[in-house]
Amino acid sequence: MHIHILGICGTFMGGIAAIAKSNGHRVTGCDHNVYPPMSTQLENQGIEIIEGFDPDQINLNPDIFIIGNVVSRGNPLMELILDKNLPYQSGPQWLYENILKDKWVLAIAGTHGKTTTTSMLSWILDYCNYDPGFLIGGVANNFNLSARSSTSDFFVIEADEYDTAFFDKRSKFIHYHPRTLILNNLEFDHADIFPSIQEIENQFHHLVRTVPSMGKILINKESNHLSNVISRGIWSEQEFFGDQDGWFYEKKINEISVFKNKKFLGNLKVEFFGHHNFMNALAAIAAAEHVGIKPKDAIEALSRFKGVKKRMEKLIEINGVKIFDDFAHHPTAIEATINAVKDTISKGRVIIAFEPRSNTMKLGSMKDQLSNSFKNADHIFCYASRELNWDAKKVFKHNPTTSVYNDIDTMLIELKKALRKDDYLIFMSNGGFLGAQKKLIDSLQS
Repeated sequence: MHIHILGICGTFMGGIAAIAKSNGHRVTGCDHNVYPPMSTQLENQGIEIIEGFDPDQINLNPDIFIIGNVVSRGNPLMELILDKNLPYQSGPQWLYENILKDKWVLAIAGTHGKTTTTSMLSWILDYCNYDPGFLIGGVANNFNLSARSSTSDFFVIEADEYDTAFFDKRSKFIHYHPRTLILNNLEFDHADIFPSIQEIENQFHHLVRTVPSMGKILINKESNHLSNVISRGIWSEQEFFGDQDGWFYEKKINEISVFKNKKFLGNLKVEFFGHHNFMNALAAIAAAEHVGIKPKDAIEALSRFKGVKKRMEKLIEINGVKIFDDFAHHPTAIEATINAVKDTISKGRVIIAFEPRSNTMKLGSMKDQLSNSFKNADHIFCYASRELNWDAKKVFKHNPTTSVYNDIDTMLIELKKALRKDDYLIFMSNGGFLGAQKKLIDSLQS
């Protein structure tokens, strides 16, 4: 079968492309702003990518068009597909019908930590010889891949609550039908499609309804909004993490002790840090137990977990300055990451380079929470692009540790001047940050 993917360069759609290719399909695709690393990754797999959405692509004559959620009405190629009544599907629907429907699906949902937890769980299953397929919203360093297919019975998937397509406004995760479900946490996000937290809770409860009675749902006990979700009904076995009567941990110097129902299960030596990541690890260990993996084996696997690109990924150390790349863009994730670093280091400052880039951030729905999120950082350099619908200088005017720039090069010049030995510099953005990381590193090295 030949499939042509509209919006192929997103992590999710690029993952579908890789999975389809490995299953013997001919795969082509198109997108705006085709650039590395996704373009390189796809081209290395023999997947042809076309820049833009020219209607002439109709002449490729694929068996089906797979439509990403970046595509909307008015897109010239999509309009011709509709006019000619050609077959099309959303990515999540194609994935379920062609890959997931015969698998034991382990899905990880939540506002934060999905990518890291999905990577952890995929690695545990792989280390324990379960050979899972997976689709992750980032590149797990243990695999150097974001997605793969397999012939095993198991598939681990990052279950995103964002909408499926312009013609299917349900959350993507509704299509996955998991047997094992992790509910990591729940907060307001995606203000471009959800008017309130209650609307997101509705989508999460729809997901809960799809889990069979012989399935298991693992729930973060610390999340009040998840309590609201499950209070509306749950029909599957449930366990809690972050709870003394369920799964919990005790922190030591460079390891955590893992417990279930007050029974000690083992010590996990960790390279990652922070309460949020320890909770991610608990959830992954608990989910692995549901498919038959002993907690001691899951703990051993996680002791060899190498992290995820762009999730507190250490890029380099130059002249005593440690430089990290991180995906944090929601106020809660920003605060958690900063606090985790502060709790870990014995000396040095925490410097943040921040790009408010997500749709929620551009709309300004959470701008008033940012000052408090950054309160434990020593200095913040904020790049305010023209796409922001709010005045970053006004928001941060009472925060003496924050500098706002409308020009990325000017910001990097001032950032370089400010750095000193033992600093921890963290770039925070859910995108490429206009290549700021590489520009600064090149400048420091020269």
